[in-house]
Amino acid sequence: MSALSDPVYQQLLGGVFGALAFGTVVGQLLKRRARSDSARATVANMNQRIGAWWVMCAVFGVALLTGGLGSIALFALLSLLALRELITLIESSRADHRALVIAFFIVTPAQYVLVATQWYGLFAILIPVYVFLLIPAVLAIIGDTNDFLRRTAMIQWALMICVYAVSHAPALLLLDIPGYSGREALLLFFLALVVQLSDVLQYVWGKLLGRHPIAPRVSPNKTWEGFVGGAVCATLAGTALYWATPFSPVEAAAMSLTIVVVGFLGGLVMAAIKRDRGVKDYGALIPGHGGVLDRIDSLTFAAPVFFHLTRYFF
Repeated sequence: MSALSDPVYQQLLGGVFGALAFGTVVGQLLKRRARSDSARATVANMNQRIGAWWVMCAVFGVALLTGGLGSIALFALLSLLALRELITLIESSRADHRALVIAFFIVTPAQYVLVATQWYGLFAILIPVYVFLLIPAVLAIIGDTNDFLRRTAMIQWALMICVYAVSHAPALLLLDIPGYSGREALLLFFLALVVQLSDVLQYVWGKLLGRHPIAPRVSPNKTWEGFVGGAVCATLAGTALYWATPFSPVEAAAMSLTIVVVGFLGGLVMAAIKRDRGVKDYGALIPGHGGVLDRIDSLTFAAPVFFHLTRYFF
């Protein structure tokens, strides 16, 4: 069954766009009521974020409607954009260019070709094994040993987080779950929805009740109150969507909570990198959100964990 003809997918997509429509109306009402400069700035940022969400959800929805290849192409593009953003922050030299060309134009496409052809065995080890050995070998052949270990580690880690980890999201489409054949796109929808709901709700609860930062030197806006409030709400939302997954309500709750916790850790790690490099955002491609990596930071950790848990247990 294609996503286009699946009533479950239609209901989920309709619910998402209904929520965006509601948020748009609320945003316009708040815009009219805002009086102070700070209030107007906050509302303007919120409306900018909502506008970006319309575009992102539309692109994601169309990708799922086009089938597996459309989703794989979308995440391949996201990986390339995220890799570019992260590599830009790395202090690379001319000697690294050959390794970077391999990373962008050979390794990244190859990883997603393996997803598209459902070659799980090589998909799972291409980057963490073969590319792990290839990158330092290429740099060694070039002969520039200045900061060799740091440069090698940065390129390898960028590939792991931006390509290998992210590619596990569309890889959900290659899973063969008994009684769930042809509906794997709903798993990708479930993962993306819970991850993004968690991010949004943690932000909202943090703004409303946030008092105690979790890691103030890394991300002072991430508070215990925001994390707990967002985690509970996102887990409840994921549990309520069990009917769209191969999970029971209890299993959906466990999966949702895992996605939320691991996704939070991903966001924290990616925030630590930004602090280390002295930047606020990874880019400015998405209005109100920053760069691609700012938007998928939680997904980088959540996708591989969710994929392997689903593959192992279901």
